Amino acid sequence: MNNNNYVIIMAGGVGTRFWPFSRISNPKQFHDVLGTGRTLLQQTADRFEEVCPQENIYVVTSEDYVDLVLEQLPFLRKEQVLAEPIRRNTAPCVAYASYKIAKRNPDANIVVAPADHIILKEKAFESKILTALEASAKGDVLVTLGISPTRPDTGYGYIQYIQNEGEVKKVKSFREKPNLVVAQEFLASGEYVWNAGIFIWTAKSICQAFQKHSPRLHEIFEAGNNAYFTANEEQFVHNAYQSCESISIDYAIMEKSDNVYVVLGDIGWSDLGTWKSLYEVSEKDELGNVIDGNTMLYDVKDSIIKTPQGKLVVIKGLDNFIVAEYDNVLMICPKDQEQKVKDFVADAGEKDSCFI
Repeated sequence: MNNNNYVIIMAGGVGTRFWPFSRISNPKQFHDVLGTGRTLLQQTADRFEEVCPQENIYVVTSEDYVDLVLEQLPFLRKEQVLAEPIRRNTAPCVAYASYKIAKRNPDANIVVAPADHIILKEKAFESKILTALEASAKGDVLVTLGISPTRPDTGYGYIQYIQNEGEVKKVKSFREKPNLVVAQEFLASGEYVWNAGIFIWTAKSICQAFQKHSPRLHEIFEAGNNAYFTANEEQFVHNAYQSCESISIDYAIMEKSDNVYVVLGDIGWSDLGTWKSLYEVSEKDELGNVIDGNTMLYDVKDSIIKTPQGKLVVIKGLDNFIVAEYDNVLMICPKDQEQKVKDFVADAGEKDSCFI
C-alpha cells in the first residue's frame, strides 16, 4: 500500500430526491440503503481499504453531520473530518480538502469520491482506481472514472474520449445531461461514457489547476496553510467559505482543463440519486418488485416499497410505483414521476419543517 495515497470522501449532500428516507437531519449517505448492514458512507470507506491507510482518509461534510461521520467511521481522528459551515457545491469542498492534504504531504496522490454511490463490483473498482493513481502519479494530469453506459440515460453527464489502446484515455469534452435523442446518439457513437464524479490527481496537480482555472478559490484555500491542522482551522474555514462561490468541480476545473484523462470501467455503478436508480440496482421478485419491509402485496408489480419493518403494509393494485415511509412521512408516487419528489419536499417543508 502506498502511503502517499489519500482519499477525500464528499459526504455533505442532503439527497432531496431520495425523500422521505433522506432527510436534512439524516441524509441518505448515513443510511443502510441496500440492507447490507453498512451505510453508504461506511461502504465508501470500506472500498479503499487496500488503496490507502485509514489515517489518509478525509471526509468533507456539513458541520451538522460531523458527529454522524465520527460515529459511523470511528477510526477517524477529528482532524480527518472537514466541517463545511455552509454548502458551496463540490469545488470549494475539493479545494479545502486538497490544500489541507497538500500541507501535510506535498507528494499526496488523491482519490475524490462521493459518499452516496453504489459500486457492486468492488474489486473491479479497486483495480480501476489503482490504474488511475498510477497514471496521476506519473505526471500533471487530472483523471476521472468513466462508466461504460448500458442505456441512453438522460440523468447523467457524459464524457467524450479519444479512443486508443491504453486504459487511460484523453478526454475530448464533457457534456451536460442530454435529452433522449442526444443520449441515444452518444451511445451509438461509442465515444461516450457516464461521468461518475470520481476523480484522481496529485495534490500538486489539483492545486495548480485551481491556481490556473479558479484563482479565487486558490487564493482562499492557499491562505489556510498556516491554519490547517491547528486550533485556528475552524475559524479560518468559517471565514473562507463566506467568500466562496457555489460551483461544481466540473465547472470550476474539469471542463476548463486540457490535461484530463479518463479510465473506463464496468464497476456496477449507480449514483443512487433517485428512487428509480435504487430500483434499478436492487434485487427484484418475480413480479419486478423491490421490497424492503413487512408487506402483503396483491396485484403489485414493477414497484419499489421501502417501509418500516415494525409496520405491516398491505397494498393492492399498484403498477410501477414508489411506496416509501420513514420517520412519520409516507410517500406514494408513480415511479415515472419521481422528479416531483423535490416539489413534495418543498411543500412538506411549508407544512412543517420536521417533515424534511
